[in-house]
Amino acid sequence: MMLFAITGITLNHASQIESKPVVTARKAQVPAELLPHLQALVVEGEPPSANTLLPLTVSDWLSRTWGAQVAEHAVEWSAEEAYIAMPRPGGDAWLRIDIASGEAEYEVTDRGWISWLNDLHKGRHTGVLWAWFIDAFAVVCLIFSATGLLILKYHSAKRPGTWPLVGLGLVLPALIAILFIH
Repeated sequence: MMLFAITGITLNHASQIESKPVVTARKAQVPAELLPHLQALVVEGEPPSANTLLPLTVSDWLSRTWGAQVAEHAVEWSAEEAYIAMPRPGGDAWLRIDIASGEAEYEVTDRGWISWLNDLHKGRHTGVLWAWFIDAFAVVCLIFSATGLLILKYHSAKRPGTWPLVGLGLVLPALIAILFIH
């Protein structure tokens, strides 16, 4: 809950938090023995269908060369190139392979740990397991809040200020939203 609150603050003040993205760009040549595997996918100048992945041999080479895990990523095909976008929490990466020449480019951008935490907060580019986790965490927070209200009800008889404070906690944010959010 503390991390969620902290990233809520950093998200609200994102424009005031200076960051310097680190961009790493690399180039390489696809080995001659692997290039026909790519070229075979382009038939009569037409790119392969949108759901065609990179050949496994090329994916393995990219993994060994740059550590790029592209085997399961969607490929944007054209007659000239294969392009793979690989967004991730706190950064971005992309890969481009010229099908005719075999020239490959790989770029990774790291926006820092605050950006990484903010993306985790939003569930952005984090995958299904993290999405399930933050949904489960949200349900636990709801249960925590509901049981807190039950505890307040139990102790409110001895504390007359309980319900006015709870009401203020509900009315004040509502008034701020109604009056000051345009």
